[in-house]
Amino acid sequence: MRADRLVSLVLLLRQRGRMPASALARELEVSTRTVLRDIDALSSAGVPVYARRGPQGGFALLPGFRTELTGLTHDESVALLVAGSRRGVQAFGLGSALASAVLKVVDALPDGHPAVAVAERLLVDPDTDLLARRLHPDEVPDDVAGPVRRAVLDGRRLRIRYRAADEEPRWRTVDPVGLVTVREQGYLLATRAGEDRTYRLSRITAAEVLPEPADRTEQVDLTRAWQERSARFRAGPDQVRVTVRVSPTHRDVLARTAVAVHSETVDDGGTSRLDVAFQDRRHAEWALWDLGPHADALAPPWLRTALHDRARALADRYAEP
Repeated sequence: MRADRLVSLVLLLRQRGRMPASALARELEVSTRTVLRDIDALSSAGVPVYARRGPQGGFALLPGFRTELTGLTHDESVALLVAGSRRGVQAFGLGSALASAVLKVVDALPDGHPAVAVAERLLVDPDTDLLARRLHPDEVPDDVAGPVRRAVLDGRRLRIRYRAADEEPRWRTVDPVGLVTVREQGYLLATRAGEDRTYRLSRITAAEVLPEPADRTEQVDLTRAWQERSARFRAGPDQVRVTVRVSPTHRDVLARTAVAVHSETVDDGGTSRLDVAFQDRRHAEWALWDLGPHADALAPPWLRTALHDRARALADRYAEP
């Protein structure tokens, strides 16, 4: 751990020039005293780092000092730097490792290499969309993400304390298969007593790697496994079928919101009539309400009644006194 921090400290000074100890401490997420000890260790190892006192002071490297990493093409460098801006990796607890790797990539590029400037013009997954709706990625503590990741990669059994929806947390022993991140939500694919299980990482409150090997196959098609589990989830016992007439401008919105589209017909005016499935009644009511006047729920009757009652309540609330 300390060796990685020392490398990161050198790379920060290489790329940013002179930095005070307080700024280095913030970047490395350690105390100022730890930074000072690391500076002493680097000096003892022959790294040419020196200090300058005063308001503009701080630590810096002698001009011309650099680490050596070579072999990256322009496009490879851009790809790695853009990958460093993706937040989905946070779900696996690899954010700090990726940040350190990007520092090494930048330091490996020759002075004036255009890849850094190019990467600055590419933004991937910003915090909000065009409507200023904030995204909420899962937060997974390192003491959970680390053991889960090690168990998956080392092929060891895993003991997790899991909080399922509307249940108290309890311990489970599972055989990990792989990790998946979807829209910045992380999932552990595993088996338990031979049955497929999918656990959301943000609901794991504690994790322990067990010494015995996991009971799993040598090879895995994670894409296929995720598709199969997603299909089973969407076909849950509370799923409902709805017939909807929707305008062409909002047809794709409805299709993306629904669990599945079973059939569709389009009239001469471009209006679609779809037979779609939703996870449950609440999902169906929310989706049709969100489409407003652009969609008409034709069946079942309970959905039309629910939308009517909701509209009536809203109209009454905003009626003129």
